Amino acid sequence: MAESRFSFTARVWEHDGEGAWFFLAVPEEVADEIDDRYAHRAGGFGSVKVRVRIGGSDWSTSLFPDKKRGTYILPLKKAVRVAEGLGAGSEPEVEIAVAI
Repeated sequence: MAESRFSFTARVWEHDGEGAWFFLAVPEEVADEIDDRYAHRAGGFGSVKVRVRIGGSDWSTSLFPDKKRGTYILPLKKAVRVAEGLGAGSEPEVEIAVAI
């Protein structure tokens, strides 16, 4: 299957709970398209494997469905947050490529 690419801006938020987990919520229109194309091939917990680029940082991870928000969420590694100067409330430009 061909790779699908998406670009969007999203706000960084910190998870309320143990640990310092930071995420981005994928805009609903992008999440809906990903869900339509790839949900039937999702991995554990409904995850979708992606390649992500924010600024000069590029890494592989997974999107995870978040029923509370009605979208997918993207975890942000600490190394990426530090390298790109991101914190809660930041709004980076995000590029993701889905290739399952």
